[in-house]
Amino acid sequence: MIEPEMRRISPKIMLLGLLLVLSLTISGWQIIAHQYLPVAPNDQSVVEVRLPENSTARQVAALLKQNGLIRNEKVFLVYLYQKGMERQLKAGLYVFSKSQSLPELAGQISQGKVKSSTFTVPEGYTVRQIGELLISKQVCTQQQWTEALQASYNYDFLTPAKSGDEKHLEGFLFPDTYTIEEGTSAQNIINMMLGRFVTIWSQEYATIADAKQLGLRNTIIIASLIEKEARVAEERKIISRVIYNRLQKGMPLQIDATILYSLGVHRDTVTYQDLATNSPYNTYKNLGLPPGPIASPGRAAIDAALNPETNNYYYYVAKGDGSHYFSSTYAEHLAAIKKYGH
Repeated sequence: MIEPEMRRISPKIMLLGLLLVLSLTISGWQIIAHQYLPVAPNDQSVVEVRLPENSTARQVAALLKQNGLIRNEKVFLVYLYQKGMERQLKAGLYVFSKSQSLPELAGQISQGKVKSSTFTVPEGYTVRQIGELLISKQVCTQQQWTEALQASYNYDFLTPAKSGDEKHLEGFLFPDTYTIEEGTSAQNIINMMLGRFVTIWSQEYATIADAKQLGLRNTIIIASLIEKEARVAEERKIISRVIYNRLQKGMPLQIDATILYSLGVHRDTVTYQDLATNSPYNTYKNLGLPPGPIASPGRAAIDAALNPETNNYYYYVAKGDGSHYFSSTYAEHLAAIKKYGH
């Protein structure tokens, strides 16, 4: 039997059908695109979310949904798989906002842009002051800092750590501004600061020190003395030469800052009783350099230690305004002491 000829579909009906399919497709894309948009574009308030270690993509999606950061978990997961990001999600404490789009949230997590904080170590800070700074900023606890000081750090210029003594690190925790991730350990922070010192020394000073046959450790000891003594920038290289002049002549350095360091106190003046302190850091009693740095010197002090100016000064006395009067003879120095009320 011959089948009857199929009815021909009207072009108008075909056009309507195509328009319907196109309309549904566009609507579908609009719905998906809407899911990608920020939940609250004008809401800049902070939403902190901690993503645990070994979280799956599904668990991450659930946490974002619970915190009102995405509209649909499945759309988030589909986006991750489309972009190949499902195995790139990193754990940590994140700072989000509801004004972020779904792609922005996914990108932040895949790049591990966790919550971070900054701290600045001023030039001339001691290890003890650095610890006090970090504890005050709640970067670490006193116990964590104490334990970090006793850890072993693989740098040739460090002396072996002694129980309860932070002096092996003194001078080498480079003063700078540091950015750390939430939860960074005190030991990692110390390693970061030692690493910064090595980088700065290698890039800016090692060649100069080698050419002048000045060792790294002695350079930093001298730089630390300059850092603590020079309160006027223009005097750094003058004081540097005074130190070298006295060393070359076999004179005690008689630097007050070393006395205060041996006492573990922060003040501007020393007493006659202080000068009698029995310590290897007492440069009134002992000839030569102290056994180690007394603070963390910055770039300018290190530069001054390597490039002292030419002069024949052996003495200086504080004038009361932060600057010093420099003298070549002891008689001139005594007159300056009398003049400036010391």
